[in-house]
Order: sequence, then structure tokens, then C-alpha cells
Amino acid sequence: MDYLAIIVVTFISGVIGTGLGGVIGAVLKRDSNKIVSLLLAFAAGIMLAVVCFDLMSEPIEMMKAEGSALPALTPLIVVAAVAAGYGVIYLLNFVIDKRTNREVKHIDENHPTTADNLDELIHSNHYETHKNSKSNLFVAGLVMMFAIALHNLPEGMVIGASYAISDDVVANLFSGSGFIMAIVIGLHNVPEGMAVSVPLISGGMGKLKAVGLTALSGLPTVIGALLGFAIGGISDIMLVLSLGFASGAMLYVVFGELLPESILMWRSKLPAFVLFLGVIAGFLLVMF
Repeated sequence: MDYLAIIVVTFISGVIGTGLGGVIGAVLKRDSNKIVSLLLAFAAGIMLAVVCFDLMSEPIEMMKAEGSALPALTPLIVVAAVAAGYGVIYLLNFVIDKRTNREVKHIDENHPTTADNLDELIHSNHYETHKNSKSNLFVAGLVMMFAIALHNLPEGMVIGASYAISDDVVANLFSGSGFIMAIVIGLHNVPEGMAVSVPLISGGMGKLKAVGLTALSGLPTVIGALLGFAIGGISDIMLVLSLGFASGAMLYVVFGELLPESILMWRSKLPAFVLFLGVIAGFLLVMF
């Protein structure tokens, strides 16, 4: 029953949220980059606050609890797990970037090593390169979908690990850090889906196909949630590792995906200010 409840929550948060964004991006007639930029920055701020003020601090509270079997080195274990989570997602992104960059004609040895526009960051330029070649179009679409979906897996792990803290998932399905993260990730997936579908459609993909691809990219959220919950439920030390790894992966998503997307969509200082507001809002959500 616990697993079914988590599947339903994360399906709504991941697939429905991302797909809804794809639909909005497909039907919206005006340029919405500034709005999407601020929504992404705000969501990133809330995620950052929940990870730092709740998920990473939870193992410390568990260690200090009476009768806890967690070792005194738990803080160092958390740091190592966070570093591992960040590193794994970074390496996966690095492999995808190396694979796609050399196939895009304008990217050469003189090109910046980091993405300098949104199309590069979400790999829609890779799709654009292959859209007129039927033999490579399917592969290009798969590569792009995998790149888009990659950061949804750790988002799901954060939701699952957060629910693993609870003694009764069903009773606490709509409360606590797990529910907060599910809501925030679902809300952030709407502008994220818009940011994905718009360049796909602009690159020549049909609206229905673009929306379907966008929604499908949210499916790893469910897989990540089940993985995070299963690992966290094995023992206290596995819960610590699960929370740490998921937190590290989420920190990469915030700093390596959401913030760059936000800034590249609107080159202004305002996204940084909205990020600050998101951190404050996340702190208040955790505290109250």
C-alpha cells in the first residue's frame, strides 16, 4: 500500500506536472521565457531549502535520538553520500554532453565548454541537427529525452527518501517533507515542461509528439521515488545513505540544471533574487 501511494503521488508530480507544462508550452502563443525563468528560480530555492534544512539535517536528529544505533561519524557519512549523489549525476550529464556536443556542427574547440544558451543545456540543438535525417532522428530524440529525464530520477529519490522517514506513509501522505517535495517538484515540473516542449516544437517536432515526449521525461520521478523509499526502508544507516545520496543529486539538479536554465532564459539579476525568496519560502515550509 505504501508503494502504491508513492507511485500515485510521484506520477502526478512527475509525469502529470511535466506533461501539463508541455501542453501549456505547446498552446501558448506569446514568449513566456521570463515567467518560466522566475518559476524555475523560485522552485530551485524551495528545493535548496528543503534539502539543506530538512533532508540533510534529519540523519543528525536521528543520531541524537535516544537509543539510536547510528555512529558518531554519521555527519561524515552524510557528507560522503551527498558528494556521491552529486558526483554520479554530474558524471552522467558529462557523458551525455560529450556524446551530443561533437554531433552539433557549431560546437568545436573554440566553443564555450559550458552551455551558453538554453537549447544547448536541454540538448534541443542536438535534435535540431538531426531532425531532417530520418535515420538519426529517433536516436536524437532518445538522447534528448534521456538528458531531460536524467534529473527527474534524483527528484523522485528525494520524495521517496523523505517518505521513508515516516513510520506510516499512507497516514502521512499529505504531510511532512515528502509531501512538500512532491508539491514543489510538481510545480517546478510545469515550467520545466514548458522549457522542454517549446524548443522541441520550434525545432519542427509535432505538438502532440512533443507533449508526449515531455510527459514521458517525468516518468523517472516515479522510479526514483520507489528506489529512494526502498533503500531508505532497509535500516537507519541505509536511510541516512539514501537521504544523503538523493540530497547530493538534488543539489546538482538545482545548481547544474535549474539555475542555469533560469539564467539562460532571462539574463538578469532577478532570478537570483527570486531564488532567495524561494529559499525563505522553503525554510518557512520546513519550520512550520
